[in-house]
Amino acid sequence: MNSRNLEPNYISRHGHKMLLNELEKLQKVSRPEVIDTISWAVSNGDRSENADYIYGKKKLREIDRRIRFLNTRINNAQIVLFVNDNRDVIKFGATVNLKSIDDQSFCYTILGIDEIELSTGKISWKSPVGKSLLGKLSGDEISINTPNGVKCLEIINFNYEYLK
Repeated sequence: MNSRNLEPNYISRHGHKMLLNELEKLQKVSRPEVIDTISWAVSNGDRSENADYIYGKKKLREIDRRIRFLNTRINNAQIVLFVNDNRDVIKFGATVNLKSIDDQSFCYTILGIDEIELSTGKISWKSPVGKSLLGKLSGDEISINTPNGVKCLEIINFNYEYLK
């Protein structure tokens, strides 16, 4: 067993449900559709030059690989639930509002690696920004390395509405 499987896969309830939904769709919709296509292609005869057969087998391997990956992620998942204990510091699930020295505003929600969606500010607890926010308080400052140099950000406030 490699060490990657020993790391916790922290995830929100919403993120866990998204993984389960994707797995269900692959197993109940996508995979059966591809198997039907392959069966139809086999009935057409010669498989060596049958594009539907060749593509279908390739697609089936991709789906099976994704199913195995999702099963592993789901089985290793540790769902983080909202509890009212010690929410004075930034932890997993916090939505954090920050401001830079030049008054730019940023908002990040710290979630699991399977939930990253940069366009909506969802970042991983393992990302550089996520790691720098964990354990901090409102009013604290963090420094982030960007392609344009180091950016200093002040934590304005945070909440745990995403986990409720």
